[in-house]
Amino acid sequence: MNVEWVGEALEKLRKRRPLVHNITNFVVMNTTANALLAIGASPVMAHAEEELEEMIKIADAVVINIGTLDRQWISSMEKAVKIAGELEKPIVLDPVGAGATILRTKTALKLLESGNVSILRGNFGEISALLGEHGKTRGVDSITYEEGAAKRLAFRAAEEFGLVAAVTGETDYVSDGKRIYAIENGTPMLGRVTGTGCMVTAITGAFVAVDVEKPLMAAVSALVVFGIAAEKANEEAEYPGSFHVKLYDWLYRIDGELINKRAKVRKVEP
Repeated sequence: MNVEWVGEALEKLRKRRPLVHNITNFVVMNTTANALLAIGASPVMAHAEEELEEMIKIADAVVINIGTLDRQWISSMEKAVKIAGELEKPIVLDPVGAGATILRTKTALKLLESGNVSILRGNFGEISALLGEHGKTRGVDSITYEEGAAKRLAFRAAEEFGLVAAVTGETDYVSDGKRIYAIENGTPMLGRVTGTGCMVTAITGAFVAVDVEKPLMAAVSALVVFGIAAEKANEEAEYPGSFHVKLYDWLYRIDGELINKRAKVRKVEP
């Protein structure tokens, strides 16, 4: 399918340089900040409740990542979702490890119940857990992936939570409860470096920040751009350490011409 709109979205992002406010985990703060800078956005990592309102007022989008939870961070996340909803700022939620513990699953569900989340991005096991299916996660990694089920899962999650749902895996599926897109860009090497799912969630925040009215297209654009950058990085680096560095390089270098040449996106039937 024609994907010129993905390159146009990337160009728009780079011109605007949106400020993406992240309440994310200790493991990936530096990683996601660098990914946002490389793609052309501006990151801020702030979780103190005392400054949330001021920070969200100036931010273009809010990204919530539940990777390293404690009581203080949960309180900050709940408050941030409330404030962002009131200010009509788009929110992207990454339910890291949902299904691995009751705390993670309940925290993610409570944030979703606010009705303010625009995009939910998780792997097969995490989204399954949020929809009440158990036994499919181990730690923060998905140990099960079924392509046909992933498509249905994205559609169900979008309907259930009233948002855009992205289920990532060998093939990524993104749905708004009416339409479904499949994205086949990427490389298995992404599973050899920590935080790559968190990176694409943060980048999704940057894309939706500049196209608030089109969260479905923002989520698809983020996954296409990230997947192609990963493919190019893997072509130049066959080991995890060098691949990680090259991934930043290609997030910086990717352009509309490369996207049009490499994108593997298709619209599929629900």
